[in-house]
Amino acid sequence: MTSAIVGWAHTKFGKSEAPDVEALIGEVAGAALEHAQIDAADVDGIFVGVMNNGFSKQGLEGALVALNQPELSYTPSVHLENACATGSAALYAAMDFIAAGRGKVALVVGAEKMTATPLNEVGDILLGASYRKEEAHVGGGFAGIFGQIAQTYFQQHGDKSRELGMIAAKNHANGVGNPYAHLQKDLGVAFCTTVSDKNPYVAAPLRRTDCSLISDGAAAIVLVHSDLVPEAARAVSFKARVQTNDILPLSRRDPTAFEGARRAWQKAREVSGLEMEDLDLVETHDCFTIAELIEYEAMGLAEPGEGYRLVQEGYTQKDGKLPVNPSGGLKAKGHPVGATGVSQHVMACLQLMDEGGDMQIAGAETVGVFNMGGAAVTNYVSIMERAK
Repeated sequence: MTSAIVGWAHTKFGKSEAPDVEALIGEVAGAALEHAQIDAADVDGIFVGVMNNGFSKQGLEGALVALNQPELSYTPSVHLENACATGSAALYAAMDFIAAGRGKVALVVGAEKMTATPLNEVGDILLGASYRKEEAHVGGGFAGIFGQIAQTYFQQHGDKSRELGMIAAKNHANGVGNPYAHLQKDLGVAFCTTVSDKNPYVAAPLRRTDCSLISDGAAAIVLVHSDLVPEAARAVSFKARVQTNDILPLSRRDPTAFEGARRAWQKAREVSGLEMEDLDLVETHDCFTIAELIEYEAMGLAEPGEGYRLVQEGYTQKDGKLPVNPSGGLKAKGHPVGATGVSQHVMACLQLMDEGGDMQIAGAETVGVFNMGGAAVTNYVSIMERAK
């Protein structure tokens, strides 16, 4: 263990009254330092994840942290972007910074302000995480991309619309217990599996309940070198952290295989010496329900085309053999793009510190996190445990 998480902060996701991403960053940066019991003057590096790509004309987001924390005015800061895995990119960069010996304390912030942007523009902005030369024509924005992935999956393995609805219902039921979630409402299996005026197709076969929410929000994490862990009130460490990429154009790979995700999970298991059954829960990137279904297979929980069996058996329910997304996932918690990866790691920390409240999985000791950018193009897997 080179570094550990010793503090964090998280806004409620949803439509925020915060006017911009600067204000969202301000809500969590100081709060995370306070939670870690670390003075701003002791921070050696700042790592900010904001996708932006058109959500705001303001760039240079790394410098925004100091506007609410003047003590950080001269602290090195950087902005990172890696599509929907932007938050994890910022976190891993901070961990690399500490591992390289460049500093012993790092502040990581992930944030996005999305709801102030017209819906049609949001779809086009998110398409920036696809290969525009070939995929910009797809209707429905990024939902259209995953709608096509779902169509291909159904052609290969049969119609799994009901199982996708069951995944949505599971995550919405879990989200009821998450005070940070955008939508804290149990929608039920019947609603999520039925096409209706309130649950229309967004990009067939994906219904509205199959798609994550457009949200505002921010989350922050404080990392310290392992030398400082004895002084910390709490600490969460990493047994493995792996990033694996895949080729960007869907035309050059099997879009239903999520091969980069599979390789990332395989490497994380090798590094940690653990198997999936050793994990107590997983927070995974369910930007769309078809993504969570395929991710079951990429994790190695099922053979290709067999992930639906886990849904039918209740394997990934909160009371199942391996709870997946007890936080409600992106589906219920929301998906403010730059914040998502940081948020997922905060959710893991809450579980490991037995601070998950109504989300808590009893006795959680080891947690897996999967965050991806684009259609499984950039893939991050963390395996985490309590260090103090």
